[in-house]
Amino acid sequence: MPAANFNARVDMYIAKSRPFAQPILEHLRELMHKGCPRVEETIKWSMPFFEYGGVILGNMAGFKEHCSFGFWGKEIGAVLTEAGIVQRGGMGTLGRIASIKDLPSDKQMLSLIRQATAIIDRGEYTSPMAARGKVVKAPKPAVEAPEELTAALKKNKKAAAVFAAFSPSCKREYTDWIADAKRPETREKRIATAVEWMAEGKQRNWKYQLC
Repeated sequence: MPAANFNARVDMYIAKSRPFAQPILEHLRELMHKGCPRVEETIKWSMPFFEYGGVILGNMAGFKEHCSFGFWGKEIGAVLTEAGIVQRGGMGTLGRIASIKDLPSDKQMLSLIRQATAIIDRGEYTSPMAARGKVVKAPKPAVEAPEELTAALKKNKKAAAVFAAFSPSCKREYTDWIADAKRPETREKRIATAVEWMAEGKQRNWKYQLC
């Protein structure tokens, strides 16, 4: 195995771990290098991580009474879930590991490591961090011009063409401005002004754009 793929900081991490944890961590490390000879070691968030192809393949950690190991990547996660390997109660994929006997067989672990590596090789890897903290926003409804504005635009082809070419946000600036008018006369005045400005190719806040 290439010595460059081993990191002295991981050696130190294992050496400082609890006696029961050291053989577990060494065994996991050995499996990672056997299953993926080009894997590289690093320390992230004070724990050993294994990287391949520029992304995280997995990580391990030792605690007071147990160890943890986790595969990274949504795709291999789906494989593990389908195979019934995912264990709850621990930080990683395999639950709380108190001895080597708590791990899947070496044959199964090597198969999983190679599957995870193949996913990265195919460019199908999705980091679990990518989805973390994301808020899925509902798409904004299509901009509908008030009936009065639509009628006014029909009478001014130039303004209508400009309005049609506007982005949804530019259209919304005009429609919201008109809809916010509380009195009919204010609404009519704003529509007339909007058509005039659009005929000149101006956005709603064109005055500020010139500042």
